[in-house]
Amino acid sequence: MIAVTGVAVGIKVFAPGSSAFSAVRAIEMVPGSRTMATLEAERTQLIAMTTAARTLTVVAKPKLASPAEVAAANPGTTGGAAGGGIVYVTSTPPDPGSAQSIAYNMLASFGFSPTTFFGCLKDMWDRESGWRYDAENASGAYGIPQALPGSKMASAGADWQTNPATQIKWGLGYIKAIYGDPCKAWAFWQANHYY
Repeated sequence: MIAVTGVAVGIKVFAPGSSAFSAVRAIEMVPGSRTMATLEAERTQLIAMTTAARTLTVVAKPKLASPAEVAAANPGTTGGAAGGGIVYVTSTPPDPGSAQSIAYNMLASFGFSPTTFFGCLKDMWDRESGWRYDAENASGAYGIPQALPGSKMASAGADWQTNPATQIKWGLGYIKAIYGDPCKAWAFWQANHYY
């Protein structure tokens, strides 16, 4: 008789549309329920993560380069602007081991000063691909430099689909051949949103 009554109460508690008890209350009724403790711990963690994600603390005002600093980093220019409206963007060297570091170290082999041209390249490829070797858009452009089609990069290496260095090598060669340098490519990108 007790088992029948227990089953009847269980059916009532878990019946679809029952407003007598929520699923949480039903789980709480199970003595020593580790499920409820686990759910509560996950809920607490989720609340903490959500709060942290919504919290923004500015620790310092960004320091912008002065025109004199830009001019010093770009010999032969005035205030960082060269003929034709080209603006050279100063940037610090990237973290070692990153695709950006590969590009920074490869610039000189194409005749580009890393301190002069990396900022322009970084800004352009930030927008093109976010420096992801597997970035692909609907038009079929692929990789860090967004080659269209991506298979063009095979001229720089058979591993063009997965190797950031191969993609960067191809991209720098393309920039040099078409625009002359990364800052001219960046100026074109800013005017047209492609290069």
